[in-house]
Amino acid sequence: MAKDLNFNFSYIWPETVFFILVLYLFVATMLSRKYPKMATFAGLWPIPALGIVATILAGSSFHLNEAMFFNSYRIDGLSQFFKVLISLGFVLAAINSFSQPTLAKSRKVEYFLYLTLSAWGLVILSSANELVTIYLALELSSYSLYILIPVRAHSKEAAEAGLKYILFGAAATAIALYGLSWIVAAQETTYINALASLSWTVADKPLAVMGLTLFLGGMFFKLALFPFHFWCPDVYQGASNETAAFVATLPKLGAIIVLIRLATLLKPNLEITAILAVLAAVSVTYGNLCALVQKDLKRMLGFSSVAHAGYILVGLVAGTAEGLAAAAFYAMAYLFMNLLAFWVIGRISQDGRNLTYDDLNGLAERSPVLALCLAAAAFSLVSLPPTVGFIGKLWLITSLWGHGHDWLVIVVCVNSAIAIYYYLSLVRHAYTEDPFKNVAKPKASKKPLETASAVASAAASAVVTTAEGEVPEGPVKVIDLTDTSAYSYIGALFLGLLVFLLGVFPSPVYSLVLAAAKGLLP
Repeated sequence: MAKDLNFNFSYIWPETVFFILVLYLFVATMLSRKYPKMATFAGLWPIPALGIVATILAGSSFHLNEAMFFNSYRIDGLSQFFKVLISLGFVLAAINSFSQPTLAKSRKVEYFLYLTLSAWGLVILSSANELVTIYLALELSSYSLYILIPVRAHSKEAAEAGLKYILFGAAATAIALYGLSWIVAAQETTYINALASLSWTVADKPLAVMGLTLFLGGMFFKLALFPFHFWCPDVYQGASNETAAFVATLPKLGAIIVLIRLATLLKPNLEITAILAVLAAVSVTYGNLCALVQKDLKRMLGFSSVAHAGYILVGLVAGTAEGLAAAAFYAMAYLFMNLLAFWVIGRISQDGRNLTYDDLNGLAERSPVLALCLAAAAFSLVSLPPTVGFIGKLWLITSLWGHGHDWLVIVVCVNSAIAIYYYLSLVRHAYTEDPFKNVAKPKASKKPLETASAVASAAASAVVTTAEGEVPEGPVKVIDLTDTSAYSYIGALFLGLLVFLLGVFPSPVYSLVLAAAKGLLP
């Protein structure tokens, strides 16, 4: 019994650090009303500090290959890789949320408590190797998001987004649980290692195939894969910029690690593999076409994530170690390039409103650093060299070519060309559009615009009007809300460097995940 349990405290240091952080924030929540400093940065500094500690501890355990709790919990190279990504992503998302303008100071500690709980659930999910354990860890990470998404001061859109996420999440959870019951009935086990040795063809195990399809539906909901994507654009649009940055990145990592482990059950010629290939093609095409017509930047990124979910599925359809490694690598690319895009959006929208493309007009004049980092995010999202998005997608399509679904490679390449329009529109507006394109001109004055307003954004502007709604005479006063502080620039440059350097020197990371992926396959 003790041998099968194989509990070793040193194997779960990252999980322990997050648990300590959850306890700290829980106590801080109870004390924050009596000691208001608990709700300020002074009370929140342990969040990034302990997050960095968890990142380092997870990264120091890549050499492990151990099973705990009767093989339901695995500590291996793949789990540690995703723990590093989740921990580092959590640190960046938390730092991004410190200056959240739509969050009351009295609620900050509670907000970060739920943020940490969600990240803790995702860290546990990275090592889950049994379907019930996966289900419980997934729910632990999800319940906190049900609370976080509506937290946006005086916003009906946030309340609507929260309600949609709860209802759709409950439906996806029920579908996954129903599928789990079918798998148990057909295969009589829930351990992934045991399931990998069993048949997954419709002819032999139709009930098992249907159950796995339903269970995967719960993962597809988190990944925002078509047709489980319908919540994604509305939630991104309704949630605050900082919350949307977290929801758009970290929960996706949890879904990807589970899908990679479950992909070991699939073979290239199985019926369920063909279903996944079709879903990937439809998701990529639908997401890109819908993103083309969006004006709201977060809504555009929402449909963009639907397309990227399809890209990640390409690696799983390949059914090889190279495909699984490419999916894991692209998950890292997706994390950093989306965090960079949301970081810039948050720094431009210092009043917390949603941005449109026109809000980026003149950004290169107002803040060359943020404009450059936004361009790096756009180039990576559209997969232009030498960014991490380019090399990640290259490895995805090369892993699939020659494995029975070459048509899907063509679909991905065509859609990558379609995505150029809306991603590079970010760069076009930041560098070439007139910053006064949408600013009303004075009616009866020929005075030139003030120099101070020449560096302001059209969307981040406030034009004073009379009671009748007419623009008064005189120079137009424009308020620039772009954050040009050192904090803003350091975060943007750090993420921008990650996007660039991981595209130029990808081999060490890819070799690491490839070795981990080979250890998963029989």
